[in-house]
Amino acid sequence: FETVCLHLNLIEGDYFGLEFQSHHRKMVSLYKVCVYPGPKHTVLRFVVKFFPPDHSLLLEELTRYLFALQVRQDLASGRLTCSDASASLLVSHIIQSEIGDFEETQCRQHLLNTNYIPDQMALMDKIMEFHHKHIGQTPAESDYRLLEVASRLEMYGIRLHPAKDREGTKLSLAVAHGGVLVFQGHNRINNFNWSKIRKLSFKRRRFLIKLRQNVNQDTLEFLMASRDCCKMFWKVCVEYHAFFRLFEEPRPKPKPVLFSRGSSFRFRTINIKGICLRPVLMIFICACLSFSEVTCALVNGHAEDCRGATPSPLISPMLNDTGAIRTDDEEDNRRKNCPTDNAYCIAKELLCTERTYLKDLELITVSFQGVLDKEDCVPEALKTLLSSTYEPLHSHHTHFLQELEERLSLWEGPCSTEVKGEMQRIGDLLLKSAQELKALSGQLQMISECVFALERACVASRRLECVCREFELQKVCYIPLNVFLLSPLHRLLHYRQILDRLCKHYPPTHTDYSDCRAALDDVCELEAALRPGLEQIENYQKLLELQKDLIGVEHLAVAGRQLIRLGCLSKLSGKGLQQRMFFLFNDVLLYSTRGITSANQFTVHRQLPLHGMTIRESEDEWGVPHSFTLMVQQQSLVVAACSESEMEKWMEDLKMAVDMAEECNGLTADLLSASKDVRASEVVESEDDLCGSRTSLPRNGNNSGNTLNRGNTTAHVCWHRNTSVSMLDFSIAIENQLSGNLLRKFKNSNGWQKLWVVFTNFTLFFYKTHEDEYPLASLPLLGYSVTHAGESENIHKDHVFKLHFKSHIYYFRTESEYFFER
Repeated sequence: FETVCLHLNLIEGDYFGLEFQSHHRKMVSLYKVCVYPGPKHTVLRFVVKFFPPDHSLLLEELTRYLFALQVRQDLASGRLTCSDASASLLVSHIIQSEIGDFEETQCRQHLLNTNYIPDQMALMDKIMEFHHKHIGQTPAESDYRLLEVASRLEMYGIRLHPAKDREGTKLSLAVAHGGVLVFQGHNRINNFNWSKIRKLSFKRRRFLIKLRQNVNQDTLEFLMASRDCCKMFWKVCVEYHAFFRLFEEPRPKPKPVLFSRGSSFRFRTINIKGICLRPVLMIFICACLSFSEVTCALVNGHAEDCRGATPSPLISPMLNDTGAIRTDDEEDNRRKNCPTDNAYCIAKELLCTERTYLKDLELITVSFQGVLDKEDCVPEALKTLLSSTYEPLHSHHTHFLQELEERLSLWEGPCSTEVKGEMQRIGDLLLKSAQELKALSGQLQMISECVFALERACVASRRLECVCREFELQKVCYIPLNVFLLSPLHRLLHYRQILDRLCKHYPPTHTDYSDCRAALDDVCELEAALRPGLEQIENYQKLLELQKDLIGVEHLAVAGRQLIRLGCLSKLSGKGLQQRMFFLFNDVLLYSTRGITSANQFTVHRQLPLHGMTIRESEDEWGVPHSFTLMVQQQSLVVAACSESEMEKWMEDLKMAVDMAEECNGLTADLLSASKDVRASEVVESEDDLCGSRTSLPRNGNNSGNTLNRGNTTAHVCWHRNTSVSMLDFSIAIENQLSGNLLRKFKNSNGWQKLWVVFTNFTLFFYKTHEDEYPLASLPLLGYSVTHAGESENIHKDHVFKLHFKSHIYYFRTESEYFFER
């Protein structure tokens, strides 16, 4: 099997398997390397083994192509039964992939020569009608649409195993991602979800399904043709359950000394969660997955190497992908053809970040407003406010991005000296944009009001609050929604930095200098007018984010309260040091109970007023490294930081907060809720617990009904990395957002993979290309260190930097010295 994957250059090989035909003319899966009693000249077939419920989980186009081939085979053999309309639509996508756009004579002749389904002649006109609608669809898109249609069919991926019930009625059993299915003919008559099944077993020819006690009938019995058939179906069930449901491999049981009972079969391949969370290689999933799932994969795991360096002999259009793995020679040659001067690199940074910024605006103007338009609970005033604020900004930046792309394209291309001098500049575009932004200053000033208005509406409507929370859990909303709302204000800070760099790079005599200087003055003027409001709304946004992360507090986001620092400290108690989350404001210090609830929230245990608090180092007193004592109202609290630098940061900010508390007259109130409806059983004690079934893929359909919160917020990252951040750190992070291409080195080879990367909110978000709608994975960087790659690490490439946290190391390579320094 590994040889086949290597030959195909297949990364997502875990969905596939090998099978052969036995003496009894039954297809048997090849489970392990051993000698099977089979025909002398056995033919092994490469087939799809596991059919995921969502075809979008297949991220490699080669994988989708192979799945499409399996669908074609199932259609032709009659295994995938469906209505005539569905069959016609499926075949139309197949021939669009095979012969391209519709041309009546060619299409008819192709259908006469090639048989895709039984009784194809009767459906030829319907197939051609559907094919005519696919004009312009690429082969890769056709495969995607084919799987989209096929995955909705009841018989998609179903492999029937003949059986009988206790009364002797002929039935068929099958297994799917959701459980064990029972068919009569091709009609499904029963479905046993994995959550209802207590145990699967077989005894001779009898296949037994033991259900959980709350179901009326405890054990179901089916009679199969032979013991071998029974055992084969049992193995298939074990594999499917492990692949789709077993997210943590159980510890092996100790072997008996004398006798053993039962089958020795164990399914040890990677499961679907492992595929989805395979770090940074190709199979990335983030967004609605919890922080622990994505982070555990990225921090505790490393990417596997590409299966082979040789190109695949399989000719398929989806292999010509912009996000594919490049060889070093290809990448180096491409880089040599691009300009390398700083002005071009600054312009390229502007282009890359503008692409990301426009995507963020589209999330508000298209995705979020589209969701609000469908809801009756949204006030019309809020809809009008959002559209009148963000749509003019979106229109402006769409036009600006088009101009930037055209200018950079001419800058990179060959042209005469006169044309080069005119086109190798962006100051004129920036000046024009800055002047238009000044005209849009009214919209920029209304952004703060949009955040306030949305929060007021959510407080007034429980339904709207749920809508916003569900939207935040979608893949496209990779950072908190309010951060997207504030992105136009953040963008001004980046324009100022870009223009400042250009003005420092150009001599005053340069043709582009005067435009850059004038644009910088306009942007600085606009920024100065908006900065006081930005500081206020940034603090308010962080308070709102914390309000969602915390249980047991009320009225956290009020006027006058400022966040100073949040992070992890260890509290000294009779049981020793116990990890806690601390939240420092200008009037109060809050700290949590141990762990995180099942809704990804922290439960606040206690509040300490800052008025009259004293802080002193106590390492010598308690013998605990990096510890200090907080004294307030004749009570003391001993806490310890993870390092001396962390202790110094906390003590400095605490002393500053105590001074600020003296000036806050009457702000502190009892923030703790009167009732804490949090059961102890809901609290998760460690990050390892977060990787269990609670945070795994949904087991019973959509989770939208649950009050699940984002699991990748800054507070969660601080908890898992045992670190802290201050409000100053947030301000610095806003000014250091970045987008662009990075090459990531594989762990055990010299191969590099090109990725589109967005750095924001202390996190690297990885995409295949800049056109992707949502990130495929994320790597929170709090706690990581960044250094140069040393000579001893045998990486003989320029512009390589290393990210490392404990024993976890990643190497990234930039396209130029400029981007390396950035």
